[in-house]
Amino acid sequence: MAIYVMCLFSFFASAQDTTVTGVVVSDEDGETVPGATVLVKGSSNGTVTDLDGRYSISAPSDAILVVSFVGFETQEIGVAGRSVVDVSMTTDFQQLEEVVVVGYGTVKKSDNTGALSSVKSKDLNAFPTLSAVQGLQGRAAGVQIQSTNGGQPGAEMNMRIRGGSSINASSDPLVVVDGFVGGEMPPPADIASMEVLKDASATAIYGSRAANGVILVTTKSGGAGKTKVDVNSSYSYQETSNRLDLLSGEDYRDYILEVVPAYSYDATVDTDWQDEIFRPGHIWNNQVSVSGGSEDVKYYISGTQFEQEGVIDNSSYERFSVTSNLNIKASERVTIGMNLYGRRSIDQGVLTQETTGGSSSTGVVGAAARLEPDTPVRDADGNYTQSKLGDNIDNPVAIANEIDRERVTDRFQSNGFVDFKLLDWLSFKTTLGAGVTSYREGVFSSSDLVRGGESGVATLEFDKATNLLTENYFTINKEFGIHRINWVNGYSFQKRVDEAVETGASSFLSEATSYWLLESGAASITPVSAQSTRILKSYYSRANYTLMDRYVFTATIRYDGASNFAKNNKWAYFPSGAIAWNVGDEPFLESISTISDMKLRASYGLTGNQGIGAYESLATVDAYYSNRPGQGALILGTLSNPDLTWETTAQLDIGIDVGLFDNRVRLTADYYDKQTYDLLFDRPIPAFFGVNESVPTQLQNYGEIQNQGFEAMLTTRNLVGDFTWTSNVVFAMNKNQVTSLPDSSTISYFNAPGHFNITSGFQLLQEGQSMGVYYGYVYEGVTQPGDPLLVGSDAKIGGEQFADLNGDGELTDADKKIIGNPHPDFTWSFNNDFTYKNFDMNIFIQGVHGNEMLNLTRMELESFRGTNNVSTAALDRYNALDNPTGDIPSADPARTQKISSRWVEDGSYVRLKNVALGYTVPQSVLEKIKVRSLRLYVSAQNLFTITNYSGLDPEAAYANEGEGTNNADSNRNLGLDYASYPNVKTYTVGLNLGF
Repeated sequence: MAIYVMCLFSFFASAQDTTVTGVVVSDEDGETVPGATVLVKGSSNGTVTDLDGRYSISAPSDAILVVSFVGFETQEIGVAGRSVVDVSMTTDFQQLEEVVVVGYGTVKKSDNTGALSSVKSKDLNAFPTLSAVQGLQGRAAGVQIQSTNGGQPGAEMNMRIRGGSSINASSDPLVVVDGFVGGEMPPPADIASMEVLKDASATAIYGSRAANGVILVTTKSGGAGKTKVDVNSSYSYQETSNRLDLLSGEDYRDYILEVVPAYSYDATVDTDWQDEIFRPGHIWNNQVSVSGGSEDVKYYISGTQFEQEGVIDNSSYERFSVTSNLNIKASERVTIGMNLYGRRSIDQGVLTQETTGGSSSTGVVGAAARLEPDTPVRDADGNYTQSKLGDNIDNPVAIANEIDRERVTDRFQSNGFVDFKLLDWLSFKTTLGAGVTSYREGVFSSSDLVRGGESGVATLEFDKATNLLTENYFTINKEFGIHRINWVNGYSFQKRVDEAVETGASSFLSEATSYWLLESGAASITPVSAQSTRILKSYYSRANYTLMDRYVFTATIRYDGASNFAKNNKWAYFPSGAIAWNVGDEPFLESISTISDMKLRASYGLTGNQGIGAYESLATVDAYYSNRPGQGALILGTLSNPDLTWETTAQLDIGIDVGLFDNRVRLTADYYDKQTYDLLFDRPIPAFFGVNESVPTQLQNYGEIQNQGFEAMLTTRNLVGDFTWTSNVVFAMNKNQVTSLPDSSTISYFNAPGHFNITSGFQLLQEGQSMGVYYGYVYEGVTQPGDPLLVGSDAKIGGEQFADLNGDGELTDADKKIIGNPHPDFTWSFNNDFTYKNFDMNIFIQGVHGNEMLNLTRMELESFRGTNNVSTAALDRYNALDNPTGDIPSADPARTQKISSRWVEDGSYVRLKNVALGYTVPQSVLEKIKVRSLRLYVSAQNLFTITNYSGLDPEAAYANEGEGTNNADSNRNLGLDYASYPNVKTYTVGLNLGF
């Protein structure tokens, strides 16, 4: 009887409704989800979450709750007798990607015909980065990103979309931030999404600036509801990821006395110069944002602070920024908005990657590699020591401490808009933007340095760039029956003014004022000043027509006029056309359940590149000073070209987008062929033109480059439920080829430290080859008894042996050939996100394969000429008595440095880019401490690298930062490595806190 009563009681208890409460949040960022529907399955009983994502519903204890919201997968959760049921919503990728951002608006993803990659805010913020560009690395197919100087605080990033398409002009993509063309990206934490536009269909609406691709950045904005305060803070510890293996102690003594018998070795000193300059570094990264509003007024304001102490003494970078967005719905048909961004950065730099020659130009890393280990940091009198071998260079500690080098940059940009909804299907938007960038850079070298002379040298430079932009365009969005049209027509005007001045002085009475009291210097450095203005006017139109939700046609044209081109060619048209077929909507695929959707795309169009200075089509004159007073004159500086015009890129793209198994597997793949012609090329001209240059040139439109490749991105949701696993695989291959040059000539050039005394080019531009291939001798090992002794080489047993390609018994330029290619065969990345209940993990791996590096650092450290310290490879050097079978050339003070295949190495690598583990505190706990969301995490970056490259880092990029507008160095100088700032390993702890 008792058992019967208990069962009956249990039955009635289970049938009785109880009140169930909880909070619905997003599993991606822990944000609450207001407006989500919570329904008791099998009934009409339901409710909606409030502004804080909370709900309360009456339900049986054995009920199943069905929770749904736009953009998220529908969740079914059993109550199981609980009174509190919190729900974590998983992003529905198919719904989320219904709309994509394109130039001057948005379109339904099914209506998009262009090749683009979308990158989520979560991926950009996976780990602390200097900039959003760095966070983009490995996240988008066809996009290559590399630091210009390793782990240097504040280092710029070079970005290439589908390869470099220019030789002398810029190959940087166009950046558009909230509609401001040429804007600066805010910190990653302030970015909502980023779209990378790659083919002509996607980019042609930006016309003459779109040949290198376009990056569209959308910053975060507020939402209706209660004010939200979010705090994101992290601290990172950094250390060098690798160091050079150099001789020290007795090993160095044995080597140096063999090659320089008269050397006075000091056995009491054994200085590790790398230990002297390297230190642990750190990053503080903090952001606070406030967002909220009503249905009519929405706001977002954020402040960030980024501080990095570099792993080399006296190198640091600080940045303070503010981002603000305001949107006001003034009426049913008028919306007003304003985007503001401001930042100040302070860059304390140390000298690395030196390019010029002489004892006064050595950088910190180069000096640490070269200086003898038996030299102390300071001598007996307390003065900094200098090298005892070769050039009389400063020691690295002195270089790091005695150069006061600071660059302060201020940036402000604003973009206001008014959007008029004239009709239900017709709108007009007008924008007005302004951006001002100014920087001041001061450098002071003290008299403790060779470069500082007897009483110091100082320079001071000021630059300012003002950018004004207005866009005005109509948008038609109309559906009628089986037809849908999106049509944009507009006008754009942009003006940029650059101003600069530079001056300096030397021979100071006191060095205490650094570069701030130039008038106290007895000798002035000739001041230089400049001002330039560029104007761009444009008319553009893009029509997107969709038939039956299946067949999509896009036509785009832009008509650009630019002041920086010659009078005969200031205007040009840039058209494109594209088609797409939504095969997945065809009736014949309805029976194939494995295919969720499928789209085929094809496009062709023309885009331009105007990345040159303001007046490069005009003739200029230089002052010519005679040694006789009053007899100065003017001489032709550059030759005019009245027909100079844009570089033009014609691009074909064929792509496919596929979703399988309810979109748990998604693939996007593209084949492209980019042909760039009318290159802006500095063509050599005869000396009789009288141009004041050692090698006179004229900027002309001549030459062609091809970039051809394949790229793909595969997204898979491998596991769903309590344990989830989502993967992204990005793959890209690009073949770069110079297809035409002036007069079919081969152009050689070189970039190497001046003290190498290289006088002939070892980098080539040659028809049929990739840009910047290496050119030199073929190294065949150590000369053995019986081998031919070539005139012009070491010509001794134990020396370097080179191939005599023409068989004349001499080593001459005729024995040189192409010995390496810096362009990779393919790149890839593998990103994995795991979640289990409140835990999340990210593992991100990146790879580059098939590229070759020219290791100039190794060339210096393994030439064994007795002019500097050397690597531990010297322990295996040939020696007739001690090591007659050594496979490393002997030490030889008479050896001349030669570019050869000995210094060309495989630069392929696989790198564990990021590992992160996070924990989101449950809502039940957060309620008690009055916190909306809290996530704690730890992460590590660059934990290990698998590579055969012997240098410090296979991502090294020597002498490719470029100068000014052209940035030509970054196009041609690829794969070189010399004395760069080292890359770093990073260990991070952080939190994301919401109120």
